[in-house]
Parts: sequence; C-alpha cells; structure tokens
Amino acid sequence: MYAVIGAGPMGLATARNLNKYDIPFIGFDLNSDVGGLWDIDNPHSTMYQSAHLISSKGMTEFSEFPMPDEVATYPHHSEMKRYFQSYARHFDLYRHYELSTRVVRVERNGDGWQITTERDGETQSRYFDGVLIANGTLHTPNQPSLPGKFEGELMHSCDYRDAAVFDGKRVLIVGCGNSACDIAVDAVHRAASVDLSVRRGYYFLPKFIGGKPTDSIGGKLKLPRGLKQRLDARLIRLIVGKPSDYGLPEPSYRMYESHPVINSLVLHHLGHGDITPHGDIVGVVGDTVTFADGQSRVYDLVLMATGYKLDYPFIDASELNWHNADAPQLYLNVFHPQYRNLFMMGMVEAAGLGWEGRNEQAEMVALYIKARQNQHPEADKLEKKASAEAGQTLDGGFDYLKLERMAYYVHKDSYRKAVNAHIADLKQGV
Repeated sequence: MYAVIGAGPMGLATARNLNKYDIPFIGFDLNSDVGGLWDIDNPHSTMYQSAHLISSKGMTEFSEFPMPDEVATYPHHSEMKRYFQSYARHFDLYRHYELSTRVVRVERNGDGWQITTERDGETQSRYFDGVLIANGTLHTPNQPSLPGKFEGELMHSCDYRDAAVFDGKRVLIVGCGNSACDIAVDAVHRAASVDLSVRRGYYFLPKFIGGKPTDSIGGKLKLPRGLKQRLDARLIRLIVGKPSDYGLPEPSYRMYESHPVINSLVLHHLGHGDITPHGDIVGVVGDTVTFADGQSRVYDLVLMATGYKLDYPFIDASELNWHNADAPQLYLNVFHPQYRNLFMMGMVEAAGLGWEGRNEQAEMVALYIKARQNQHPEADKLEKKASAEAGQTLDGGFDYLKLERMAYYVHKDSYRKAVNAHIADLKQGV
C-alpha cells in the first residue's frame, strides 16, 4: 500500500495513475474536498477572488480529460475547482482519499514508511510501502524582512482574497511576479493610490496575440535556443514595448531565463499613472517607506507579493536529499538517489508544462513502481540513473536565474522528452 499526500492537481494526477496501474494507495489531504489551492474555500488555499489561470486551458488541461468548450480560454479559479472535482469523480478517486486529514509525520520504518495522520483530534499511525509527496509548492509564503518596522498594515499575498481590503488606502505592493501584478490591477479600482516596488527586470507577455492565447503560438518550428530567445523578445517588444517604457527596470537576463509575467493590464495601468513604480526598499520607519532612488512615500498597507518556498514540514529535509540547496536534489525532480519508495510529485516548474506534463510525471512513477514489483530490468536501469544524476537540471541550455523559486525549474521540451522516454521503457515491465 502506498500513500499519496495531497489532493490538488498533482495529487489527483498521481492518484489517477496509481489507480490506472492497479497500485493500491490511500490519499490524504487537509481540506474537506479535492482541488488544492484552486478551491478558494479551502482554508489552506492561497487563491484570491480575481485569480484566473495564467496559461491557456488548451495548454494546461489533462489530455484525457479536456475542459468543456464553454470554459473560457483563461478559466477563473472557480472553473478550475469544478474541473478538478469533476476529474476526481470521473476517475473514481474520491473513494481513495481520507479528506480533512493532516499528515503529521513521515518517518522511515525498515524498508517502508510510517505515516502519522490526525483527523478531528485523533491520531493514527500506519505503515506504507512507499510515499508519493504531492502537497504542492505554493502554500508556504516567502516572507523577507523589511529594512525597518512598518507600523501600518502588513500582509502577504497568501492572505489576500478580495480587493475590498484596499478601499481608500495608500497601497504598496512589493514584488512583480504574476500574483503581484494581478493584485496591483485589483487594487487600482479600490485604493487611494497604488505603488509597486520592483527589484529586478521582468519580461511581460500579453495573454492574447492576434486573438489567440500567447502560449499556443509557435512551437511547430523548432528554432535554435538563442535565436528563439532573440526573436521572441523582439516580437514582445514590438507588441508591448520595453519595461522601461513603463518606468520598470529592464531585465538583465535573456528571455525565458526566468518565468515571464503573463499580464499586460499592469502595463496599461502603469502607462495611465494608476500604478507608480519604484525600486527596491532601503528603509522603513513608521508608515514611511524609502526606496533606492531616495524617494519616500507614506502607506497604509504594504502587501508582500514575494512568492512561496518549498516546505514539507512532515518529513525531515535530510530524507529528501535536501542539503544546503534551494530544493531537494532528485533525479527528474522526482526520484531519490537512494530510496526507491519515496517520490516528490509536482516539484517541477516550466513554461508550458501544464497539467499534462505533470500527468506524464505521475505515469512514469506509477510505471516504475509496477516495473519494480515485477522485478523488470528497466526499473533497475532507472534506479541507476537516479543515483548517478540526482540534482542534475534539465535546463535545455538556458541559463536560468539563480533564484530559490527557479531551483526546480526545467526546460519543458527537455523534461518531457526524458520523462516520455522512461515511460516507453517502463511499459515493457508492466
């Protein structure tokens, strides 16, 4: 019996593939329903009312379970919640899950794992042959300290739900990722003023080009990496201009070396003076914030849209081969170099990977478990690669920024090619 931790999209894809290959398992999730962070009613969700998918549905959906035609190109979070709940019903996954259940501890026990869970104040400890960790990467906020104490209202984007929090306030949003820009656009319509503190440059992409979702354009003609970076950067510059045209810093890196911002509305509001950009924060005293350019402004609310950090509080980091690094060092971000029954599911990010790319990851793991049960040599072959290549990043030659959030970033085509090669080989052992 295997344990699956999490009932968000990755947990559900994992459960689907274990079920598909007749591998017995029990799933656990804190919430009373499936969907993970996409269920805004989940008390552990980091979703906000205006949130939509930042990739198009056609590039994101599971191939064996497409979204309905009537769903918008960029679905609202409520549509995503319904989608994942429908997915769980369609593949009969609910019966495998113990919901409203917290995983308290995961510890090695001989050749397997002892898992302690808690529900309604009662704890239970059970032995499992293996563990598949799929509790997500966007639930524990990254909270950098400010250079001083802010005496106004201070919050992280993980706690943001509705734009009413901005009513009549002088607002500073720290950060310029996708959530930061979404929230800044929300704030424009309710706040007295909206400022944005940006430390580094970003590439900004519109959601549509020529009426088509941006992430669906191109890809048929495979260009050399450097040429594609140059051509796509030039195309985007023609469409939306340079970040500096809007008062933002220019990126000091090439396109695709960090995750782009899929939001042109923030540029619209910057261009209209609805949002005022600033650089890094160098000082905070009371309700006054001073920026690197020497300007000081007074704020009622500072919202830290500074992202999330990997967090697996129920298991020792050393068990994950996580030593003095920003992420566990695993083969294909999944396989432990030593333990053959511990898998990190969904600790992977790539532009365009979508849920189908994660489904492929889940199928690869299910097939490996099955091949290992059948003592097939392909399982041994994969294990040797996992031991030899743990921590090697499939970056496709891209020089990704050395940021914590990029520590588990991969090049989509390179990653899917490797995963699908293992799927083809492992199917021989089923």
